[in-house]
Amino acid sequence: MSMDKPYPKLVMRKESLADLPALSCPAGYTIRSFQPGDESRWESIIRQSFEREIAFGHKIGDLPYFQPERVLFICSGDIPAATATAWETELPGERCGYLHMVGALPGHSGRGLGYAASLAALHRMRAEGQTQAFLETDDFRLPAIKIYLRLGFTPVYLHELHRPRWERVLRLVRPAD
Repeated sequence: MSMDKPYPKLVMRKESLADLPALSCPAGYTIRSFQPGDESRWESIIRQSFEREIAFGHKIGDLPYFQPERVLFICSGDIPAATATAWETELPGERCGYLHMVGALPGHSGRGLGYAASLAALHRMRAEGQTQAFLETDDFRLPAIKIYLRLGFTPVYLHELHRPRWERVLRLVRPAD
């Protein structure tokens, strides 16, 4: 493998959306879906979470799967503080949920907003009739991976590099007692 090529994203799967925990929001926060004018708020959350510019239209808004109710926000008052998108993907013979673009403003981290936003997106997928969900992530997103594991996602090994990378990540997020 050439060192100038990025590693393939890690993949996780939640086999069933039937067993989701009840949807709740941390105290002082509310959940709502995308409203006109939220593009810049979404971009701000994602820019601060991913440390790079991502245009809402390019990543979400201009694509055929976009529906406002699929883009969820956790808000402090009227201000979005976290987001997650209930996207979808195609597998041979079926449509599946895809947890996409989960992020929170740094000033709100550690308050359970990533969990709440992800869970809200999973509930949305289930409401649309999807029965399972996938996501892609990076090795260094350990707090996010802890959330995904807590939500019942499990690693998927699609590439020869996935197994050793997952072994390392799981050692870091589940240290031996």
